Amino acid sequence: MKRIVCFHLYNDYSGSPKVLHMVLGGLIEKGCRIDLISSDGGVLNELDGSPAFRRYSYSYRFSENPLIVMMRYVWIQVYTFLFAFRYLFTRKAVFYINTLLPVGPALAGRIMGKRVVYHYHENAFVKGAFYRTLSWLMQHLAHEIICVSAYQASFLKRKEGVTVIPNALPRDFVARLHPNIPAAFERKTVLMLSSLKGYKGTAEFLDLAEKLPQYRFLLVINDSRENVDEFMRKRYPGAGSRPANAAVYPRQNDVAEFYGRASLVLSLSDKTKFIETFGLTALEAMTAGLPVIVPTAGGIAEMVEDGRNGYRIDVQQLGLIAARIDEILSNPDLYGGLAEGALSVSRKYSAEAMYDGILSALA
Repeated sequence: MKRIVCFHLYNDYSGSPKVLHMVLGGLIEKGCRIDLISSDGGVLNELDGSPAFRRYSYSYRFSENPLIVMMRYVWIQVYTFLFAFRYLFTRKAVFYINTLLPVGPALAGRIMGKRVVYHYHENAFVKGAFYRTLSWLMQHLAHEIICVSAYQASFLKRKEGVTVIPNALPRDFVARLHPNIPAAFERKTVLMLSSLKGYKGTAEFLDLAEKLPQYRFLLVINDSRENVDEFMRKRYPGAGSRPANAAVYPRQNDVAEFYGRASLVLSLSDKTKFIETFGLTALEAMTAGLPVIVPTAGGIAEMVEDGRNGYRIDVQQLGLIAARIDEILSNPDLYGGLAEGALSVSRKYSAEAMYDGILSALA
């Protein structure tokens, strides 16, 4: 039985630990033994209870003070570097490093002659010098680097030992999606999951609702109710000025039901300010049998072929996006073809394919 020693810096409920939770669960199903070294208190705690899983925790939290953040980070790297040597005499132990941040155990793994595999989720080259330094270290320490998209991998100077394994959706989430193409077409509803960051296209989505009053628009903003209400008050200060065809929701624990209310899903991220390394919402939409409109760059663009499962259009061409929405939602034959294409493409991103790919990279 393969022993996988996994290091992840901060165990919370954000994207990378959620993906790791899914991956480790799948690897346990495939007969692997997992030792996880991470902070306490997040989604990874939910793996406790399996006889093939052991978790070692440390205390780690963020601070508003950058100096304190860096001091804590350095201390955890020293701690996990030393902790890693408990596996010095463990045969066939593989060090699985999730994200760029756990550099200490990666270094220890190379010193001990262990296989070191990084799962690279972020794009260091659009961040600061600190992340670019971590990327340089990763490219020198890793035997294998798992990237989530070809776009992300294209930034690495290293080309050997780089594998693209796209993310997948948890099986329980997929089970809550119920594709019904004729019913979805009749809903005439456009959905977007976004945030209040300016480059995510939230304001432009509301512009589209105003341009297309014949359709319904659902916007789910990953923020608190208070912040969402404040944003809407600033945008529509006058009574009755909000578009009647738009409904806006704050952060949701489960977004599956929203795909069941939609016909079409948008991603309006501004590629001049932010590029998605992977399009999770696009994959969720396609798995629900919904066509998508996404930007023309990034990992999210790799998932879409114009006219097959949606369209790639940048937010700067808002008039063209509006025209495409109208064309898709007024033509049942076009809609049906795009929706079938979305379902077909989504099957390439199965959880089983992701587990097999990662297991192969760890071998």
